[in-house]
Amino acid sequence: MAIRFGTEEWVKAACAELNKSQAYKDAAKNWEGDMYFIVEPEGGLKETLVAYFDLWHGECRAASAPADESGKTPAYRFWAPLSVWRNILEKKLDSVQAMMTGKLNLKGDMAQIMKMPRAAAELVECTTRVDTEFPW
Repeated sequence: MAIRFGTEEWVKAACAELNKSQAYKDAAKNWEGDMYFIVEPEGGLKETLVAYFDLWHGECRAASAPADESGKTPAYRFWAPLSVWRNILEKKLDSVQAMMTGKLNLKGDMAQIMKMPRAAAELVECTTRVDTEFPW
């Protein structure tokens, strides 16, 4: 059964997919840093969605869908409109290409991310495995 994108249930399912993936574990074995994924309102989506992931050496240690960004100060903050996130999750847009073209915005150490493109690709691959519903 599909899980509504951006909900606590969806974020937890994405974390579980990361933790099941040996490819992610291998690609992200040197990754250290938590992050917010922020979905900006667009179309039928009227509120900002926030997903928090605590990623450490190939493991998702925690994940949640907080009401806003005030609770944590993660090392990375990614934000884009809903359509960009949806295109990434539907494999119509590469996440690294989206960052390089300014469709997906980043606050954090871009050099570190560019050193680990396979980890970024595996992270996205894992999230695409969540049976996702986009009601907007």
